[in-house]
Amino acid sequence: MNSHDDQFISEPITPAPGTFDPAAMARGEPGLPKRFTWRKESFELDAVLEQWVTSQPEGGSGERYLRRHWWKLRTTAGQVMTVYCERQPKPGKTARRRWYLYTIATA
Repeated sequence: MNSHDDQFISEPITPAPGTFDPAAMARGEPGLPKRFTWRKESFELDAVLEQWVTSQPEGGSGERYLRRHWWKLRTTAGQVMTVYCERQPKPGKTARRRWYLYTIATA
């Protein structure tokens, strides 16, 4: 997922309202936002470089449950970032947080 030149971040991002990918949402997947804010700075999606999902076993049944959707993307400013969406947000104060910046590639 991440390479040795990626800076680990793992902090929430705030998607810009109305910028989610409607085609992905129609397929029942999270719609990657075209713009988001992280640490009060705005970023805009230029290109999706990769995407994948991760899953975990659920209970004792042996079934696997899809946990996260991942994207490696390039912003219009040229940063390469890895972001993910939690399928099931964690309960509590952060229950509304589903989108996270995982890594930023460093030069």
